[in-house]
Amino acid sequence: MTKYLILVTSALLVLAAGVPFAQQTSSAEPAVLRDGDGAKFIRVDGLHMVRFAEIFLAGREAKTGKLVAACYNTALFPDAVPASKDTAPQAWVEGLDFDKIKNEFGVLGASMNGPKLFTPDWIEIQNGVVREFNGRKVPWVAQLDMGDNTGGVSESTPYKPVTIAREGSGIGWNKGTTVLLLDDAEGNTWIMKGFQVGLKPTYTYEQFVAAGQSQFKKLPPGWKFRVKTLEQDLIERPQGGVATLMPDEFFNVYDKTGPGMSNYKP
Repeated sequence: MTKYLILVTSALLVLAAGVPFAQQTSSAEPAVLRDGDGAKFIRVDGLHMVRFAEIFLAGREAKTGKLVAACYNTALFPDAVPASKDTAPQAWVEGLDFDKIKNEFGVLGASMNGPKLFTPDWIEIQNGVVREFNGRKVPWVAQLDMGDNTGGVSESTPYKPVTIAREGSGIGWNKGTTVLLLDDAEGNTWIMKGFQVGLKPTYTYEQFVAAGQSQFKKLPPGWKFRVKTLEQDLIERPQGGVATLMPDEFFNVYDKTGPGMSNYKP
């Protein structure tokens, strides 16, 4: 089956370029897997249409042997958003050396999600240890459970949900914001959190919205894409601190809404 890169998000997920995992050569746990210890909550407003990138550093937990990835986000720390709304400049992104990053941090894999555009208006999330990548300081924001994805942090399957730990986090879309939604065959609604810009964009966000469902070629049977202007605030606070997200065939990332995930299903 063809695999694609995902986001996470911002917690926040989904990966667009990277380095495959190497074989485990040591039982030592990479120090970056503890970068969330003692993390503190912050809130970032004005995020709608902010350009960002995420760096993922993957390794195995010493105690459990689980494959996890520490996530670092360029836009999710106080005063991160400049007037340009670009927290991941093209020259910086192009200069990332993932082989060097992998070796520097002693991890099994290093990869990038993005560049993307945020669609939420605000995010409350934890900030942990700040790491430097290609001269820019970027904070830890989440840890991704890779499950059985041993092929690499840069691989994921379109329309296949994954989970990410976001203890106590919140994501909000304000009343009046236009959102992009996927309705699956089981009646769940997924909201786009990150729009994939990529290193070499072939279309804009506005062009993607205008094209609508006609551009989707791999939607599972019974699924549909729609655009909606919110009539009330939508707030996502996953119960149990675990969010469920999913990439589409374009590397855009969506979060699950509804019971246990958000205050209502749009």
